[in-house]
Amino acid sequence: MLANAMITRSTLALVTFCLFTTASHIDRVAGQSSLPPMPAADAPIIDYQNRYLPTYGNAGMVVSPEKLAGDIGLNMLKQGGNAVDAAVATGFALAVTLPRAGNIGGGGFMLIHLAQTDEQVFIDYRETAPAAATRDMFLKEDGSVDQAKAYFSHQAAGVPGTVAGLVHAQERYGKLSLKEVIQPAIDLAKKGFDTPLALHMSLNARAERLAKNEEAKRIYLRGSDTAPAPGTLLQQPDLARTLSRIRDKGADGFYTGETAALIASDMAANEGLITQEDLANYRVLERPPVRGTFRDFEIVSAAPPSSGGLHILQILNILEPYPLESYGHNSAAYLHRVIESMKLAYADRSRYLGDPDQTVIPIEALISKDYAAERRKLIAANEAKTPDEIGPGNPVPSESPDTTHYSVADADGNVVANTYTLNFSFGSHIVVPGTGVLLNNEMDDFAAKAGVANAYGLVQGEANTIAPGRRPLSSMTPTIVFKEGQPWLAAGSPGGSLIITTVLQTLLNAMVFDMNIATAVAAPRVHNQWMPDRTLVEPGISADTQRLLEAWGHNLTPTRRTIGRSNSLMIDEGWMQGFADMRRPGGHVATE
Repeated sequence: MLANAMITRSTLALVTFCLFTTASHIDRVAGQSSLPPMPAADAPIIDYQNRYLPTYGNAGMVVSPEKLAGDIGLNMLKQGGNAVDAAVATGFALAVTLPRAGNIGGGGFMLIHLAQTDEQVFIDYRETAPAAATRDMFLKEDGSVDQAKAYFSHQAAGVPGTVAGLVHAQERYGKLSLKEVIQPAIDLAKKGFDTPLALHMSLNARAERLAKNEEAKRIYLRGSDTAPAPGTLLQQPDLARTLSRIRDKGADGFYTGETAALIASDMAANEGLITQEDLANYRVLERPPVRGTFRDFEIVSAAPPSSGGLHILQILNILEPYPLESYGHNSAAYLHRVIESMKLAYADRSRYLGDPDQTVIPIEALISKDYAAERRKLIAANEAKTPDEIGPGNPVPSESPDTTHYSVADADGNVVANTYTLNFSFGSHIVVPGTGVLLNNEMDDFAAKAGVANAYGLVQGEANTIAPGRRPLSSMTPTIVFKEGQPWLAAGSPGGSLIITTVLQTLLNAMVFDMNIATAVAAPRVHNQWMPDRTLVEPGISADTQRLLEAWGHNLTPTRRTIGRSNSLMIDEGWMQGFADMRRPGGHVATE
């Protein structure tokens, strides 16, 4: 067995049995009605010939971008909660421990697989434009976009949806009480925690901007212009009080009463647009997720106003007939077709995607196999197309970066993929006094001017212009893949426009090249979004491959910056595999 560098499932089960029956666990095991399964002999589950190995568990798992929050999520499972309870507890805790992206002042999407009913629920808690928002609110007199206002002002904030979304998910689909799932975050904010290195690094990177807001400077920089040293105690009593009001009154504890008044007052004092009426009128929406197939797999993903799920399916449809395995992983032939497919999808994104409640989006047409076949005709074997040669298609002829993602699974088969964001790292870098709440700058996800790129370089059209109550288009892509009818892989990523291609390549690595989840996530990635005309290339793509792609006309931009961060999990024959993407520090797999 050692000679083959391999551990079988039966060996792992035996090791697990022994660990579970040590002195520290004997009482707990004695009360269990079942022990880890003892599968048949020689099926390998851990192969040490793989370069990257996931963390394994079979009683529950939280793959989180931060350890304290991940452990809080796992504790919910240990207390009898389900994957939704764990996801909600993790989400509230990340607002305390991961302020650059975890939040109660932003918004996002949650995708849930409910094992008992075998259904999938997609919860849209995306931010909305305030009632006073106008189409041209970020344009200067000369017609150019005022980036300072769009990125770092009170006007940049949309009406937050995170609190409403997390409370909705927990109250409708969780097993524990809201008080149980939110109290650990309150305790963490009140008592504080020692600043880990990852948090210090993120604060240090944004210290100059954070120092421009007195409240952010007071809380995160301790009144100085530099980040506190690693190990410094970080306490957030204002945030603890805000979370306590949510604990006591549910979503009303944020959208009405004292918190809402504090937010509206700060807005009024700084030319912001959000009013108490905007907050009171915010609503969570449940939408049908988008669905499709790739070979023998079923993919369920985020629906608009996310563009992610739709374009994941569109790209997979385009790639499906190609003999991808025979090209070889990350070979020139393989990457050429992946890149060209990305271009086609992002071109369509620029024209058709927006808020589905205010824009007609041809979803079924865009994700149809027939439309993919038409778009595939634009891909030449050894020739890259320019943006001018690839425009939006005609599917109906008659007509972050700094986000965060985490994945959760429980022993009963429930799975949650949740992605939420403030948009930029630390959002607008503005904290509302008395609340501890960082404001998002999601209004930049609208097209401030149709046809002009946003902060992520995405060109967007009329369907995503600013209008009161509208939800901005997003790239957030929480996704669950099913194999033989069972949840098999949960993935997502931060990264703004990089999210879609990050999730896409994670799925392809697992589905096409049979990689374990760690290898699928760790493999080097590329990114192309149609405009600008360039392909980002992570380190690890061979120089020979890059030279060949350039000979075919690809404009490659090697980058030291990482592409996305996919905190993902896989479920295989009852065993959970989790991997926290190492592209950013601080990730953690909490499991038992």
